[in-house]
Amino acid sequence: MSTANQEKLVSLFKSARVVPVLTIHRIEDAVPLARALVSGGVRMLEVTLRTPVAAEAAKAIIANVPDAVVGIGTILNPDDLACAEQLGAQFGISPGATPELLKAAAASHLPFAPGIATASDLMQALAHGFDVVKFFPAEQAGGIKALRALAGPFPQVQFCPTGGIGETNAPLWLAEPNVLAVGGSWLCQTADVRSGNWAGITAMCERSVKSAKAA
Repeated sequence: MSTANQEKLVSLFKSARVVPVLTIHRIEDAVPLARALVSGGVRMLEVTLRTPVAAEAAKAIIANVPDAVVGIGTILNPDDLACAEQLGAQFGISPGATPELLKAAAASHLPFAPGIATASDLMQALAHGFDVVKFFPAEQAGGIKALRALAGPFPQVQFCPTGGIGETNAPLWLAEPNVLAVGGSWLCQTADVRSGNWAGITAMCERSVKSAKAA
């Protein structure tokens, strides 16, 4: 991965602090959801490739919500990475990483954060030039204690922990010196999306952004 791509990713994460992980099931929810998030001060959006409408949803947000910084998550292989590039995503994130994906991402122009859960995972990411990574699943993989342990042998690495993080514990993670941002689905609860409670999502974002700044 190029230094410029790494620097752009660091800048995006530092600016965002909280990154909503969006699993969109209905295409008609995409644009109003993105607008609700942006209205609450959350601009960096991770649209996961977990549903049949995910790519179309990301495309719709990119076209209709210009203030959103749209990235693609749940990138599992080089084909998913190519899809993210074709959509015009501004960043990519994976839950883990294979040698094939790391090689493709290292050759790509797309700022990319591979997922890691162990020291061995992290060593593979570093070998391909990635020192900004997603720590996933964060709570289940050992929580803040595990993150602090990784900081010992890997002091240069910066993290975006995701998995088991919510409104209550997000500030604790953000207080860690090697954490750039945190990701999670708490910013847009499934029930709120299904019911179209966009005002509730905006309010949640506003609270989370305020807490993130305090952290």
